[in-house]
Amino acid sequence: MRLHRLEVTAFGPYARHEAVDFDALGADGLFLLHGDTGAGKTTLLDAVAFALFGVVPGARGDTKRLRSDLAEPTAVTEVALELTLQGQRLRLTRSPSYERPKLTGDGTTTQPAKASLSWVDAVPHGQAPEGLTRIDEVGRTVQRLLGMNAEQFFQVVLLPQGEFARFLRAETTEREQLLERLFGTQRFGDIERWFRELRAERRRELDQRRGGLREWVARFAQAAGADTPESASPEWLADVEQQAKQAVADAETVEQSAKSARQAAGETLAERTAAAERVQRVRLAHRKLAALAAQRDERAGWAAELAAARRAATVASGADQADRAKAQLDRAELAERSRVAELDRLGYRETELNTASVPELRERAGAFREEAGALAGLVEEAEQQRRDLRAVERLAETATHASAQTEVLNGKLAGIPERIDELRTKLEAAGEAEAKLDGVLARESELAAGVADADRLAPAERAVAEAEAALLVATDGHLRAKEHRLRLRELRLDGMAAELAVGLAAGSPCPVCGSAEHPAPAEPAAGSVDQDQEQAAEQAESRAERERQAAERAKHEAERALTGIRERLRGRTGDALRGELAEVTEELGALRSLAGQRARLADQLRSVEAESEALTVQLREAEHAATTAGTEQRGLSERIAERARRLEEARGEHENVGARREYLTTVLRALDALAEARAASGTARERLDEQLVAVREALARAEFGTVAEARACARPEETLAELENRLAEADRAEASARSVLAEPGLAGVSPEDEIDVEAARLVADDARARAEKAVSERSAAETKAAELATLAGRLGAAAAELAPLEEKFEELDALTDVVNGRGQNARKMSLRSYVLAARLEEVALAGTARLRTMSQGRYSFVHSDAAGARGTRGGLGIDVLDDYSGAVRPAKTLSGGESFLASLALALGLADVVAAETGGALLDTLFIDEGFGTLDAETLDIVMNVLDELRAGGRVVGLVSHVEELRQRIPTRLRVRKSRTGSTLELQS
Repeated sequence: MRLHRLEVTAFGPYARHEAVDFDALGADGLFLLHGDTGAGKTTLLDAVAFALFGVVPGARGDTKRLRSDLAEPTAVTEVALELTLQGQRLRLTRSPSYERPKLTGDGTTTQPAKASLSWVDAVPHGQAPEGLTRIDEVGRTVQRLLGMNAEQFFQVVLLPQGEFARFLRAETTEREQLLERLFGTQRFGDIERWFRELRAERRRELDQRRGGLREWVARFAQAAGADTPESASPEWLADVEQQAKQAVADAETVEQSAKSARQAAGETLAERTAAAERVQRVRLAHRKLAALAAQRDERAGWAAELAAARRAATVASGADQADRAKAQLDRAELAERSRVAELDRLGYRETELNTASVPELRERAGAFREEAGALAGLVEEAEQQRRDLRAVERLAETATHASAQTEVLNGKLAGIPERIDELRTKLEAAGEAEAKLDGVLARESELAAGVADADRLAPAERAVAEAEAALLVATDGHLRAKEHRLRLRELRLDGMAAELAVGLAAGSPCPVCGSAEHPAPAEPAAGSVDQDQEQAAEQAESRAERERQAAERAKHEAERALTGIRERLRGRTGDALRGELAEVTEELGALRSLAGQRARLADQLRSVEAESEALTVQLREAEHAATTAGTEQRGLSERIAERARRLEEARGEHENVGARREYLTTVLRALDALAEARAASGTARERLDEQLVAVREALARAEFGTVAEARACARPEETLAELENRLAEADRAEASARSVLAEPGLAGVSPEDEIDVEAARLVADDARARAEKAVSERSAAETKAAELATLAGRLGAAAAELAPLEEKFEELDALTDVVNGRGQNARKMSLRSYVLAARLEEVALAGTARLRTMSQGRYSFVHSDAAGARGTRGGLGIDVLDDYSGAVRPAKTLSGGESFLASLALALGLADVVAAETGGALLDTLFIDEGFGTLDAETLDIVMNVLDELRAGGRVVGLVSHVEELRQRIPTRLRVRKSRTGSTLELQS
């Protein structure tokens, strides 16, 4: 990953647009980001993080507001980052969610977060040419190309203030949480959890199987009627089954004996029961015949009553019908008199009304019906007349209102066309100003950049001269260091024999000739050179060479910067550019003022045009309403006058046509009712005469003198049926009793005989109960034996299935304990802790290489996998080995400067390990935020040498610091200046 350019607008303390050119800033491989406290140094790192992931590191991500409080209300908060990932150059643009003023009206609205990714070079295979605009798609693509998530990136690229000092001194739990986020070892925790859940599931299954086995044992014991044993042995099962089989055999013997006794008792009971039934039948037959003989006179009375009632039935029925006909005639005559009185109340007084026949009455009603029917249409016209009169009044009101509204609308429309023309002219002028705005803005930016280039021209020329002088000095120093190393190498070779002779010992072979005898070993000459001196010369030469290379790069960059400034100026002076810039700025202000009115003018124009259109439509509607109402009023008035003449003629002496029609309808209904009543009276009188003749004839046939005598002998149908049933039942009972006594089987049976059936029944019941009990006991014994056999089989099968499951669970239980740091796990380390310990050991090794260099060989990291205090988990301990004392010290005992060195070394080591873990992605850019103020001058030199090594390896290292000495050591600097109007950036070189 290499950063190229960062742009921030209205972000944090940066109220306006600011840009950072990382290609120019990191050309030397090392640059310094400095400025006043609170100016916004760390905010630039936040901007990089926000562009990549949409969040900022550490606690700042929770509390820091991303939008600048000093920005203009209309300014858009945005961060843009151009960088290269996996060989693909792309541009990321993000905006956070923030509150902004509404475009129309008062108050604020929420501006939603946005993100986009576009390809600067060729579009990668499978990607959309237009790039990505969804926040989730941008996030996934960045994480895939970068090979790490936000948490990992913050720890290995943006080394934050104080984070690694805290990590160095952290307890095991806190360090574990960070390492787990960095190395993504959650999957090993998932494995631990999977083992625990699997063990719990298998334990539940095993407990269910064990419970099932215990349940089978309990059921077997319950079926056997025994106590449940601790364990069911095969011998116990076999003994219980044998006892059940013997019980079945004993029950079968008892059952056979009981069945024989039941059969003998049953036969005796059947014989006595049959004899007792014969005696009982004879007794009942004699009793029936005696009772019938005593009832002979009563039966004769029933027969006489039945005969008289049958003769009187016809007379009583005819008399009842005559009574009903008389009542019907009375009701018809009463109704007739009521209808005549009703017509009299209506004023219809015809002298012949009482003698008129039914047809005459119907004819008179028909005449009234025809006259009422002729008036039906006129009644509807009378109702319509009332509606039309109300409609004429409403039409008059509508016409008056519409005329008044027309005058008002004509007044409002006056002057609107001229207002529309004026607004259109102003809007066109504002649009032209807005169209010119981008060009003038571009011209202003170009001139401002030219003024800045003119101001940088003299410093750039001095920088080139200084770089050339520094290169001469560095070149001379390198040549002298190289000549000094060659001279020492030659002197050491000359004295190599004496150097080898120092290591000779009697009896040991010579490394040159192999002889064990050394008669004349060489002696060191004056001015001889040893290995340490030669190595020191080589290191001095290397430093001189790096200084020369740095001077060459500085000269090249200074010349490149100067050439760029001259090319952009094209011979123009600073004064000329400033004058032209002032003119463009003034023009820009005027254009902005005019263009800013465009939206307001457009709204006003739309409002006035809409008002004009609405008023015109209302005017047309009012004019149309007035004309229509007048026309309808005149036509309706003519129809009302014509209808009034017809209605006046038709009402006659009544109040109106409806009243006259209602009177006619009432009279004709009364005439119809009188005709119906008179017809019913005639019919009822004829029916009464017929019934009286029929009654006289029935009296003669039934031989009764009067109707009253016949009615006294008459009986209801229920009584007649009851008398007939009594007589028939007595005849049937007598015949039945005599047929019983005549049966051959009852010959010789006396009603006085006594048979003892109850004693035989008691003996039979006792024998049956004993037999049923024996059958039940035999059946229960067989059921018990069968059930025990079935349960024994299932019990054996359950025990056979349980054995391998218990063996497998023991293996799973032990393995789960080991994976989770328990049981046979001697280190008490879970799988996740073990993996993290291995990663931490790699980090300690990588950090040690840095720390030994920075501490001049004194300190090394020591990884500890020992268990913690009171048996807590271990494996994530980091201590420091002090080479001066040979003792391992806790990291908490280091001084402030030493802690910074250790933290920085550990951070760099962790960056290397995480980069390798995430796929070996090359991280070309690294930021280190603060901490250098705790170092002394010598230690600062060593740290700078380590950073030089990073730079020599191709990385770009950015330091964020207040330390004054770093400004002298690092020529390329980005200064952040703060002010009341917002922070700004200045590139210094």
